[in-house]
Amino acid sequence: MENYTMMQFFGWYYPTDGSLWNRLKDQTGYLKDLGVDAIWLPPAHKGAAGGYSVGYDSYDIYDLGEFDQKGSVRTKYGTKQELIDAVKTARDAGLNVYADIVLNHMSGADETEKVMARKVNPDNRNEFISDAYEIEAFTKFTFPGRGGQHSNFIWDHQCFTGVDYDQKTQETAIYSIQNQYGEGWEDVFDDENGNYDYLMAADIDFRNPAVREELKRWGKWFLATVPYNGLRLDAVKHIEPGFYHEWLDYMRNETGKELFTVAEYWSYDVGTLQAYIDRMDGKVSLFDAPLHLNLHNASSGGSGYDMRTIFDNTLVVANPLLAVTLVENHDTQPLQSLAMPVEQWFKPISYALILLREAGYPCIFYPDMYGTKYTGKGDDGNDHEVIIEPCEGLEALLYARKNVAYGMQRDYFDHPNCIGWTREGDGDHENSGCAVVISNGDEGSKSMEIGKLHAGKTFVDYLGKHDAEIVIDENGWAEFYCRAGSVSVWAIKN
Repeated sequence: MENYTMMQFFGWYYPTDGSLWNRLKDQTGYLKDLGVDAIWLPPAHKGAAGGYSVGYDSYDIYDLGEFDQKGSVRTKYGTKQELIDAVKTARDAGLNVYADIVLNHMSGADETEKVMARKVNPDNRNEFISDAYEIEAFTKFTFPGRGGQHSNFIWDHQCFTGVDYDQKTQETAIYSIQNQYGEGWEDVFDDENGNYDYLMAADIDFRNPAVREELKRWGKWFLATVPYNGLRLDAVKHIEPGFYHEWLDYMRNETGKELFTVAEYWSYDVGTLQAYIDRMDGKVSLFDAPLHLNLHNASSGGSGYDMRTIFDNTLVVANPLLAVTLVENHDTQPLQSLAMPVEQWFKPISYALILLREAGYPCIFYPDMYGTKYTGKGDDGNDHEVIIEPCEGLEALLYARKNVAYGMQRDYFDHPNCIGWTREGDGDHENSGCAVVISNGDEGSKSMEIGKLHAGKTFVDYLGKHDAEIVIDENGWAEFYCRAGSVSVWAIKN
């Protein structure tokens, strides 16, 4: 069985020059050769910020860079045809391509409506703090630039549970809309703030059967238009799980495809993640947010962090078949809402931990492959320049994952600062097998078993951190080394 690797092919601050779809087209061969098997692309539709939108402020999910809306025809990433061409090129090269699905909310309404609403306590959304009164809400979406092409569905206040702005008073608050489908929020899975249905903008009401049917029609159209073969679901903790139960079944039946799906349920509690997977009957994988938290804490904790605990309370341990592991994403990078970056010195260690072990489906991050430089506003309201260098050794780690990290795994998590494991290799991958040693403190070494089939073979560090040549003894054991604050990956000398 092959090891597979996903790549998030964007970051929050990717340039707003419309180049991403063409860049993917240019990079497909390179990424496939590196050992990348699947590409997760950003939201393809027009956001409220038009050509500047990252895509999570959904305006028109039918506009993939085709219509003059919100100040541009193209999206931040390019035109509809460039998207189709890029995805087709990637698929032809043997890459799977995952679409980012953002269906929790809509932004940038074309008209306001006078609706009855009640303010709620933002810290307890189940508590009303006003009687019902009339507000002027941005809830009417007519998409005049599209003129009814692809769909003539009009979104109005019957399609939304709440908004965060009253145009009449120009007051920002959380308002619960009174519509024919009930007052208050949907029964979502997450109970943060009492009920976490509301996230931002105009929150979609999935109790409305016309909404559910329209989103099915859109999904069928979307995958018939662009040849994606997998999905990433945004903000599922804010969406009643029954909707995605129904929608995913429909999409899989209509397309006849498995449609690998990973959902973003960002919680650091592994029990909550496991409960959501159970609620979804195992139909989705989840990102391993608890592991990301551990990696962040380890990187900032230096030699004071106990590396034996790096996988404690993680999804990759609790449910390895449905865990998507990651080091960074667009929300955790510096200056973002969930900013908890992994420090640069620890990134090679982190990628070794997700790429070279048997459990989990690892996802690498665009800036860690290519590097990036951007300016954004910090919590202090001032602009800050952020420079992220490419992760040192990432290409070699990807090579090791694709070619040598196979077979029985033996763990040596027996020291607070120096841990390791071996993969014995298998008969399907020539010269496979490897030993990994990690230190977050001083130089270290570990005596580890890699298997008698390697007796007499010479191993070298594929990352080039250590220049030793190690010969495996007759019992399949050897002493493997690691530099201070580093990782070494030992494999058969070619």
